[in-house]
Amino acid sequence: MPIAFLFPGQGSQTPRSGAEWQDTPQWSLVEAASEAAGLDVAHLLLVADAEELRDTANAQLSTYVVSMMVVAALSDGGLLPTHVAGHSLGEYTALSAAGVLSPGDGARLVAARGMAMRSAAAANPGTMAAIIGLDVDAVASVCIDVGADVWVANDNAPGQVVIAGSADAVESAGSLAKERGARRPMPLQVAGAFHTPLMAPAQDALDAALAQTPFHSPTLLPWANVDASDHSQPGDWPGLLSAQLCSPVRWREEIAAMAHAGADVFVEVGPGNVLSGMVKRIAPNAARHAAATPGAVGDLVQNLR
Repeated sequence: MPIAFLFPGQGSQTPRSGAEWQDTPQWSLVEAASEAAGLDVAHLLLVADAEELRDTANAQLSTYVVSMMVVAALSDGGLLPTHVAGHSLGEYTALSAAGVLSPGDGARLVAARGMAMRSAAAANPGTMAAIIGLDVDAVASVCIDVGADVWVANDNAPGQVVIAGSADAVESAGSLAKERGARRPMPLQVAGAFHTPLMAPAQDALDAALAQTPFHSPTLLPWANVDASDHSQPGDWPGLLSAQLCSPVRWREEIAAMAHAGADVFVEVGPGNVLSGMVKRIAPNAARHAAATPGAVGDLVQNLR
């Protein structure tokens, strides 16, 4: 039974997401991540409120660590995937799950990425909005016709495309998309225009962190956002992660390619169930599950082993 583990990105974090993990063996990952990243991850998972977690750096690191605890518990229960993929930030978790990154190096990279993106968002303010009801080509045409700083950032699922850019340009693109048949644009509660050229100020810092990080041969097959393809060569990944910063996430194509490659069970590993909903629209015949707590992990191990 080919299983794919999917790892969520920024926006899935919730306050006290670590509470149920505090007395489990997997909590040791929190202590290790705190040391590696130089930040108090336990505070983020047990104390921080929604506003503090909305900060880009906090959101990314907290989501990464919760997802890593979940995947560790699934592995301890004997449930291993054949494919792994992550949405944006989640790609770093997928690479850690696949052994391409060590958990400590993953935490360091995620912390560096989050802080670089926070700075880039301050230098180039922007926002994001979901466009429902148009395909990616139609949305891309809208962005071109607006003629300003707005781009397709995420091709998430059929009829679900996220745009990003300056606030005025995103508003104009949303209005034009509605004229062309989309539903009312849905603003996203994010701190910047991620996966667009407005993130370019973060590139040097991210590339420096990537250059200092060892990448290993994967034990599972990891898939990439920027080209919707699998990559088993560790040397591919620094360039792919670098490109991902300012490139759109091709999630619809990525999930479709994984399903075509044989994955017929998709498990969302970590906080939230956004990715499971996307799978339903992309690969409707595939089985879908989600796990974010020790109890959910236990149930999933019982069902899928």
